[in-house]
Formats: sequence, structure tokens, C-alpha cells
Amino acid sequence: MYQDFENCVRAVRSKDARFDGWFFTAVRTTGIYCRPSCPVVPPKPENMTFYPSAAAAQQAGFRACKRCRPDASPGSPQWNVRADVVARAMRLIGDGVVDREGVPGLAARLGYSTRQVERQLLAELGAGPLALARAQRAQTARLLIETTGLTMTDAAFAAGFASIRAFNETVRGVFALSPTELRERARGRAAGAGPADASGTPGALSLRLPYRRPLCPDNLFGHLAATAVPGVEEWRAGAYRRTLRLPHGPGVVALSPRDGHIACELRLGDLRDLAIAISRCRRLLDLDADPVAVDELLSRDPVLAPHVRKAPGRRVPGTVDGPEFAVRAVLGQQVSTAAARTHAGRLVAAHGEPVRDPEGGLTHLFPSAEALAGLDPQALAMPASRRTTVTSLVAALADGTIDLDVGGDWTEARARLARLPGFGPWTVESVAMRALGDPDAFLPTDLGTRRAAKELGLPATPAAFTRHAEAWRPWRAYAVQYLWATTDHAVNHLPKD
Repeated sequence: MYQDFENCVRAVRSKDARFDGWFFTAVRTTGIYCRPSCPVVPPKPENMTFYPSAAAAQQAGFRACKRCRPDASPGSPQWNVRADVVARAMRLIGDGVVDREGVPGLAARLGYSTRQVERQLLAELGAGPLALARAQRAQTARLLIETTGLTMTDAAFAAGFASIRAFNETVRGVFALSPTELRERARGRAAGAGPADASGTPGALSLRLPYRRPLCPDNLFGHLAATAVPGVEEWRAGAYRRTLRLPHGPGVVALSPRDGHIACELRLGDLRDLAIAISRCRRLLDLDADPVAVDELLSRDPVLAPHVRKAPGRRVPGTVDGPEFAVRAVLGQQVSTAAARTHAGRLVAAHGEPVRDPEGGLTHLFPSAEALAGLDPQALAMPASRRTTVTSLVAALADGTIDLDVGGDWTEARARLARLPGFGPWTVESVAMRALGDPDAFLPTDLGTRRAAKELGLPATPAAFTRHAEAWRPWRAYAVQYLWATTDHAVNHLPKD
């Protein structure tokens, strides 16, 4: 969109928050870049330049606006709805792969050469993988400076900087303030109206995760709470809480819906995992979606239109761990939600890693594929055929035959899952929807979807239903959420404490 100058100017003049994250506005006369919804008086069009990423604006020498804080805007919805190499690269960069494995590691995961990856990112985003990772480190540094009492040295290394000098130079270059000045400014806001997107809480990081309005929390949090695995997830005091398996240690997060943001409280074993934890929570709640675009298309169908008007902004519940969800999908085949939770809870109690949760009842991380690879099938209280499905899946996940991480290839993952015993279309598409994040995943054979279709007068057979759903592309996963919402099930309601 950033190449459409007239549309970008209109979005900036109208301060349209829907386009935050889609592009960034740089003002040549001030050397500052902003989000489209910046509250300041819009500059003259001849002084505007538009960039597709914060990293590109920073690389061109522009500093982040202190009013609208563009580095904290919702991410571009492109990276979670596309399956090409640039989108996969952006998801992996957001998950910290460049910081952990470098650009060669990123390229290896994508199956391209380093030069090919750099060339494609530069062509579309105006910045290479190192610059994009640097922009993410700057955002993480700001959060640590503003929301914790860490020394600047500890904040620098927790944010992923190799030296204090690089930390100081990056913070000053991006925010036009030294780290100390940034902290003093945040304390000044806290003494007044409070920070724009973060505030400190003793013993935890309390953040605000932005999203594009509207957002319907009912099915999002209702689904997560209704399917919560004992010991790994829970609903407590108005928040969905769960454990997180992160590169440097375990974490616990509490997420609760608020007006205009999601309240996020994180307790991390290692602060180097902050950016990764935030990225995974955003994917879990589908916070980078563009609900206006989704609902506009689905409303063209007269059958769906009244349901979209009734509760707009439905999101697709995701996951923080692709392999975890795949295992849970198999455990939930042809059984009730309660039975699926029971099976998963037993697996967690037997093979999960213990964690400490002083604030609630979380006890374990969900077991990794490697931990389940040696699972005794006879220990699973389910039919023999499903035992085979579970063991085949965890073996393929453990040896890398199937990649369900954030940068995985959706088409290849589907094909390899379909070759496993016991993996029919329902399971494959459930994994594609929730674990891979494919917004066009569709479940025509799902019991809830079929009941909704029958009630609404939609075609009854899977083939005819799929043909009708062609008009919902590329948002069929969102259509499924609206279809499910027509039934009275716990997944469609915010849980009560």
C-alpha cells in the first residue's frame, strides 16, 4: 500500500488507525516517522514519504515520533495472511530467528540462499533482515527501559544487543533520546496520565498489545478457555493464562481483553525472550488481523451478513506452539471438548516440564515433540488407530519431517500431514487454521460448521458447501468463526470467573 501515494495521504489526513502497521509516514522536514493515525497536525503532502516498515524508515535516517510511537503499532496483517517467502521471513524474524541464528539461519529455514532472502526483503520492505531485526530489538529495548527497573546494561543484553555501545546508538538513533532520557520520560508519563502502551508491575512485565478495531473477544477468549489444558492453561480473574515454552526458558502469560488493547502480563525466566513472547501472544490472539477487510467481504454473503453485523471483528484463535496444537488436534479427534482436555491433561502430567506459577494454578509446559517421541502408545487411553496417529505425528515433528513453526511452508506442511495415518481433511485444516495461521483454512466436515450450515440454509454436502464458500476466500477461517458463533457452545462466550 505504501506505493499508493494518494491513498496513503488520505489515510494520514483522516488519522485512520486501520492502516497503522500497513505503512509508515516519514516527514522530510522534521526527520521523524509516524503511524498513519498520529494525533499531530498532518504535514503537507509534498513533505511526506511512505515506507513499508519501521525498519526501512529508520534505515533512511528517520526517528520514531514521540507522540504516536510507531514502533508499537499493530503489525502488518500481510505477514500472517501470506504464505510466500517474504511473509514467512517476517514471521521468523518476529520470532527472533535472526537474533538466535543469524541471517544464514533464517535463510536455511526458508530454503533460500542468504542473498536471495536479503534481495527479496529489500525489494518489498526497503530493509534487509538485519535492519528488521534491529528495529525489533529497539522496540524490545524501549519496553525494558520503560517497564522494568533493569540496569541499562541488563536491558541492553536482554533486548539482544551485543554491546552497550550498539544499544545506546540504536536507542538514540531510533527514538532521539538516550536510554536514560527514555526512562525518565516514561516515569513522567506514569506520574501523569500513564504510559501509552506499557506500565510497570513489580515482578512482572505489564504491557498493552494493540489491535485494529473492532475486536470481538467472545469467541477468541471463549475458545481458549473452553479448550484449556489443565496445568498448561486456565481462566482466572478475567484473564486467559498459560505457560510458554521459549528459547531461553519457560514463561507465564496472562491475557485479558480491554477497550482498544489486550492487557498482557508476562513473567519470563529470561528477559531475552520478551520480543518472542509478545510475538507469539499476538499470533495466539490474531491481533494483526484487518477485521474491516475481513468483515466487509464476508458481509457480501446475505447469509453471513447479519451475523457479522451482530458481532463484528471476530478473530481466529491461534496458538503459541504449532507442534503442541497438532498433538492436541489429534487428541481431540471424534471426542468431546471435555474428553480432549482430559487426554491432553494426562499427557501433560506424565511428560510435561514442571513450572512455578505463584499467581495461579499452572503447573507444566506442554511436552515437546522430542519428549513425546519415546511415548509408550499403550499409555494412551484411546483406540489403537489414534495411538498410531499420535506416535506417527510426534515422530515426524521430532525429526523435522513436518515443520509447523511460524515460518513453515503451509502447502508442504499440509501435504506431509495428509500422508500421516489418521490425518483426514478435518485434522489437516484444523492444524492449518490454528497452528499455521492460514486465514483461508476451511472445515466443511466439522460438526459445528455443518450444524450451522444446515440451520442457515447453506448447502449440506461438503462439496457443495465448499463451492459456496469460494466467495468467502481468502477469509474462510474467519467465516468458520461466524458459523460456529451461531451455536450455543462454551467456545462462543467469555467465561465467567
